[in-house]
Amino acid sequence: MGKEYNGVIQLKLHFNLFPGGKPKALTMSYDDGQKHDVRLAGIFDKYGIKGTFHLNSSTLNTPGFLSDDDVRGIARHHEISAHSVTHPFLDTLPLPMVINELLEDRRRLETLVDYPVRGMSYPYGVYSRAIIPPLQSVGIEYSRTVISTRQFDVPPDFMEWHPTCHHNEDMDQVWEQFTTRPSLQKFSLCYIWGHSYEFEQDNNWELIESFCRKAGGHPDIWYATNLEIMDYVTAVRSLKMSADHTVIRNPSATGVWVSVDNKPVCIDGGSTYYYKN
Repeated sequence: MGKEYNGVIQLKLHFNLFPGGKPKALTMSYDDGQKHDVRLAGIFDKYGIKGTFHLNSSTLNTPGFLSDDDVRGIARHHEISAHSVTHPFLDTLPLPMVINELLEDRRRLETLVDYPVRGMSYPYGVYSRAIIPPLQSVGIEYSRTVISTRQFDVPPDFMEWHPTCHHNEDMDQVWEQFTTRPSLQKFSLCYIWGHSYEFEQDNNWELIESFCRKAGGHPDIWYATNLEIMDYVTAVRSLKMSADHTVIRNPSATGVWVSVDNKPVCIDGGSTYYYKN
């Protein structure tokens, strides 16, 4: 129950829940669009895990890479995202070329999926602050780096989205830490990235199969794409509330969950929550 001090109710209000009131989330992110993405997406599907596949549109329909039909198939259950047309070092290009790399990549990929492509990962993981505004100007709303944090936070700025770890960085230990840590007063997200060709190259497909077998099917975990995570967190951050936090307005179209006095509360899109002590 909220406590009252000098006539003002003080709530235990935390923004730490994902859809369904789930306290944790997992997202996977894979780059470059080699043919092995088809096998990886199939493993994700088998265990109910969602992934985001960042693609270079110039390689589609070339030997060893995804075909248009492959992309459409993966897009049925996962997110298709940008990775630039030609995979350059973006921080070395004139800004008009940076803009063209991502605008054209979006255009090509959007002919294969039924939604706007709004995210990317930086080729080679390389970026600079100078290229972020131009990328945002052509519709990019998030971008993943290759900087492992070994933490489980959502980013303050989605254009510098640092993942938890690469899949070769002892995923089992990371997953053990993630699943056994107590519920916190903030979002708890495990974000793993890599390249599907690495499993073929290293002859260790069992690594990802074993992880997905272990990670899938948890009722307290939300399995989501990069874009779904960003959209949900953005909706939570857009909440408007009264000074005493007893009235919370959700101006977005997305239903969000918050913790009120340690209980999950859903605030539907476009609705207002009124706290009753």
